[in-house]
Amino acid sequence: MAGKRRALHDHTLPAGERIAKTIAEMTLEEKVSQMMNRAPAIERLGIPAYGWWSEGLHGVARAGRATVFPQAIGMAATFDTGLVERVASAIGDEARAKYHAAMREGAPGQYRGLTFWSPNVNLFRDPRWGRGQETWGEDPFLTGTLGSAFVKGLQGGDRRYLKAAACAKHYAVHSGPEKDRHQFDARVSARDLHETYLRAFRMLVAAGVESVMGAYNRTNGEACCASPELLSRILRDQWRFDGHVVSDCGAVHDIFATHKVAPGPAEAAAIAVRTGCDLECGGTYAYLTEAVKKGLVSETEIDRALARLLRTRLRLGMFDPQRMVPYARTPQRVVDCPAHRKLAREAAARSVVLLKNNGVLPLARDLKRLFVTGPSAASVDALLGNYYGISSPMITILEGIAAAVDHPVTVEYRPGVLPDRPNDNPLDWSTGCARDADATVVVLGITGLVEGEEGDAIASKHLGDREEIGLPPHQVEYLRKLRECGKPVVLVLTAGCALAIPEAAELADAVLYAWYPGEEGGHGVADVLFGRVNPAGRLPVTVVKSADQLPAFEEYAMAGRTYRFMEQEPLFRFGFGLSYTNFRYGPLRLSKKTVGPGQAVQASVTVTNTGARAGDEVVQLYVRDIEASVRVPRLHLEGFERVDLKPGQTETVRFRLLPEQLAAYDDQGRPFVEPGEFEIAAGGCQPVDPAFTGSRAILTVRG
Repeated sequence: MAGKRRALHDHTLPAGERIAKTIAEMTLEEKVSQMMNRAPAIERLGIPAYGWWSEGLHGVARAGRATVFPQAIGMAATFDTGLVERVASAIGDEARAKYHAAMREGAPGQYRGLTFWSPNVNLFRDPRWGRGQETWGEDPFLTGTLGSAFVKGLQGGDRRYLKAAACAKHYAVHSGPEKDRHQFDARVSARDLHETYLRAFRMLVAAGVESVMGAYNRTNGEACCASPELLSRILRDQWRFDGHVVSDCGAVHDIFATHKVAPGPAEAAAIAVRTGCDLECGGTYAYLTEAVKKGLVSETEIDRALARLLRTRLRLGMFDPQRMVPYARTPQRVVDCPAHRKLAREAAARSVVLLKNNGVLPLARDLKRLFVTGPSAASVDALLGNYYGISSPMITILEGIAAAVDHPVTVEYRPGVLPDRPNDNPLDWSTGCARDADATVVVLGITGLVEGEEGDAIASKHLGDREEIGLPPHQVEYLRKLRECGKPVVLVLTAGCALAIPEAAELADAVLYAWYPGEEGGHGVADVLFGRVNPAGRLPVTVVKSADQLPAFEEYAMAGRTYRFMEQEPLFRFGFGLSYTNFRYGPLRLSKKTVGPGQAVQASVTVTNTGARAGDEVVQLYVRDIEASVRVPRLHLEGFERVDLKPGQTETVRFRLLPEQLAAYDDQGRPFVEPGEFEIAAGGCQPVDPAFTGSRAILTVRG
């Protein structure tokens, strides 16, 4: 790169001019080479090689040592935007440290870059989907709000430079089955598309996400990575997205190979670029040179896509002196540093959801013997989920409990039961241990071995998905034996989905949902078990009683799905979670009782900790259209805030309700605010939940 300064490196010029001058000097072959995830160097123009593919779902993934935070579904259970932003900022710091270390060793390859294909903001519409663990749950508002916080944390707050580039994936209407993802056509109404499936993506675009990833599937007949509707009309024209679009890996190949909407690779590459897919993960874009020569796509359209990619690299500071880029000075010592481990422990504890407690929790300080058992108790797999890094140490739940108890307490451990099948050995010594103990903590559930992506879940018979959504029957049978011992039984569950656990919930004295809690998961769970942390996690998904309560997995219509449209009574509702203390709500007050269709309103409510312990409450705001002329959700979350209250402390929580949060959608997917009455409710769970102790108010919208 010696000699005169190339345009791309001239930071005195406006970004657009730097990009335009560079593209003008490039051959068609050079342009095309930069539009695939393994972009080679172009030394004469001062463009270093770059690998676009990096992962950071809950920590820098697949790049060696990194802090492993709780899986995304666990972070969703925190209902804590500030925590999510702090976690994402830590991920961005570690990403920067790894990137600059790789640059010192030579150009960074795959998983060592600054363009992260996270977060996953698909809707977790069905618990059978193995990749639901990667999402922020089943609610569009929760997903969009937490996803936006993740984007802000990862990308940083500098006006000129990005810390790292976030990516909203998988756009759109993508949530299984995994075995069909390369050829599936998700057919949805315009109402479901805009009201449900697109909302989180729209929120992330508004939050400034740098990239959007096109999904494998088709949506309403159009391949998502070559969809005029999704990419051109909605993403670019309506939402004014100005970042770059990347395909899922191999998705452009699917356009012709499995979707059959193009006759060959050149045609598939051409329509993907024409509709707005700028970067391909794969090799089909190598046919773009041929496509230009055949007139299938213009070189101007190639230039447009390349300009978006170079803009992202400029925003990451890749062509500027390091002294100008604030994040370039991030030291290697931040990787899995003590502060990040402390944050991982905090996140793990805050993600725990207490579903049942008959008084056995927190565990008594005067315990003499504690028995720990179950296939997930000593399992590292139960901490990780998917898309993870590696840290040392990884604190299992068994290790966390052992570290938390006082010295006079005897902790005994036996696995008790295999994770995936009945025990081969007919002898059972473990229930004897339970009979002799003062209490038993049994850690059951599943791991990423049975749920995950297409090729990751090696014990799944359905390419990562699960047909049976309950606990494995032999685990339930083991829990039944522990119950018969007559001592208190605390059930801790590990999973990335909503397990149907009607019998298990009945058998146990207390039930904690721990998700896949990350490297500090054992400490986080133990903090809750022993009362060092008062649990305040909330379910980001509905826990159904059985798969009989679910529509067909392949059906993408929202009717009967998630708490917003489900008519049947579930086992546990979205938003539910218990505490070791109690809270009282004051009246819900609206700044206006009557508004016009374009007016916002403020809702405020006081919440008081009436118990003897300090604790967090997750205040949730729900909206219900009392009488709509079109189909609308039964109710929907439109605000939440996690507040920390000492005993006797009162805090006022305020929400701003915008007109679009009251909107219904017509048959063409267009939002409109209908005159009439809306019930606004605030509390620690859904207002239809028997546990609801919050307050309600009626808002009238004038015509």
